[in-house]
Amino acid sequence: MAGKLYIVATPIGNLEDMSFRAIRTLKEVDLVLAEDTRTSGKLLKHFEIDANLRPFHMHNEHKVVGQFVEALKAGQDIALISDAGTPAISDPGYLMVRAAIDNGIEVQTFPGATAFVPALVNSGLAAHNFVFEGFLPVKKGRQTKLKKLAEEERTIIVYESPHRLARTFKDLAAYLGPERQASYSREISKKFEETRRGSLEELQAYAEEHQPKGEFVICIAGKA
Repeated sequence: MAGKLYIVATPIGNLEDMSFRAIRTLKEVDLVLAEDTRTSGKLLKHFEIDANLRPFHMHNEHKVVGQFVEALKAGQDIALISDAGTPAISDPGYLMVRAAIDNGIEVQTFPGATAFVPALVNSGLAAHNFVFEGFLPVKKGRQTKLKKLAEEERTIIVYESPHRLARTFKDLAAYLGPERQASYSREISKKFEETRRGSLEELQAYAEEHQPKGEFVICIAGKA
């Protein structure tokens, strides 16, 4: 009988966000695939999980996915985790899930932490209908994407790194309009968690003056 592939969400900040089900499963599976074994090793040690940890990240996933599919076929249960949050959401995971499905392997995805959901709720913008874009293109395709987003009527969610934050607000203001309402949330579920709301122009000015740190989720109101 083939094994199962478990997609396990891990905390994005506070370790108390880890579920009992996730802990139990990581203790029971034959293999745990981790984006960074050093980062995941600290998490597993905290919860006293003695797991057979293997690397699975964007630089090796195409090379190793086949061997892990064969392990699943042979009856081994495998859990896939990323450094933080839910695998396959702007993190490795899609390739493994797709390969398992194509080979008739059962996939179970655990509900759990992901940064954009609390950021969307905290934004105060419409949460009943939204589009998640992940990270915007840095160079090629950036203008095309921004022009498309300018016509989007749903709430828009993007991820951004601190060193590109001010530039991204500047670009968004240029294409979507400086008065378009938005928010950013950073360090979600961590000690210095913060949500700031305002127009794209106001958020750009704040980011340029204060240069806030952390990983950011930007939410932008859709076109009226």
